[in-house]
Amino acid sequence: MKDEGRPNGNMFLEKAQVLWNKKISSAYFKMGLKWSGSFYDAKPGQFVMLRIDNRIAPLLRRPFSIYRIIEGKKGVEILYRVVGECTGILSEIREGESVDILGPLGNGFSLPKKDVRVFIVAGGIGVAPLVFLSSYLVGEKGFAASSIKVFLGARSKDDLLCRDDFTSLGLEVAITTDDGSEGETCMVTNPVEAALKKTRPDVIYACGPSGMMKCLADMAENYGVTCQISMETVMACGFGVCLGCAVESKDESKYLHVCKDGPVFDSRDVRL
Repeated sequence: MKDEGRPNGNMFLEKAQVLWNKKISSAYFKMGLKWSGSFYDAKPGQFVMLRIDNRIAPLLRRPFSIYRIIEGKKGVEILYRVVGECTGILSEIREGESVDILGPLGNGFSLPKKDVRVFIVAGGIGVAPLVFLSSYLVGEKGFAASSIKVFLGARSKDDLLCRDDFTSLGLEVAITTDDGSEGETCMVTNPVEAALKKTRPDVIYACGPSGMMKCLADMAENYGVTCQISMETVMACGFGVCLGCAVESKDESKYLHVCKDGPVFDSRDVRL
């Protein structure tokens, strides 16, 4: 596969105007951020670090996957869940206010050549970078919708995110929820394995809970399929200075850092 991910070579720090901050469910929001144009070459899988201005808030920036490039490349959109103080304050920001943004950061997904079969597996809020990836494959790279299958899992119907983003691209979407409130009542890895037994893809792209990704990594190894995973972890700097986002490599002699070496990894390279 051709690697079109981009390292941390060209990152920019600026004030970004909030274009919208929409509540899409009880705990989830979408925020549009206008930028100066510095981020035009952001790739699927990369992320930004945000810090809130003019408010009493945690001093450190927080990482957010790029969910979407706003039409006309006028900015980026992030998808987030309110889980603590920082995201709680973030949810209160209004249109016209600004946030401090650093990015694009990290190495994105290695993109396949056209005319290969792709599985995309998302768990919960891990769907964000995979929406960007899907739209890039179909819209920018010209992939046929029939070559991509999406597996979307969540705890419940209320936590099921972005289905319309995938279906609007013409993609087939398999839905699972833990409580059975939507789709199949099972883990999202169940229909993935059933599909693997029928038709093996050339690559699996995934982001979600660690248990889900561990299961997918094992499946990929068993079926001889390449699997790329986007990892989520606590970060302080976002570009490899603080070394706080270390994960264990399969090579026991070293550690990898999610912000600098990732956040996207080949599942064979990290210990899950």
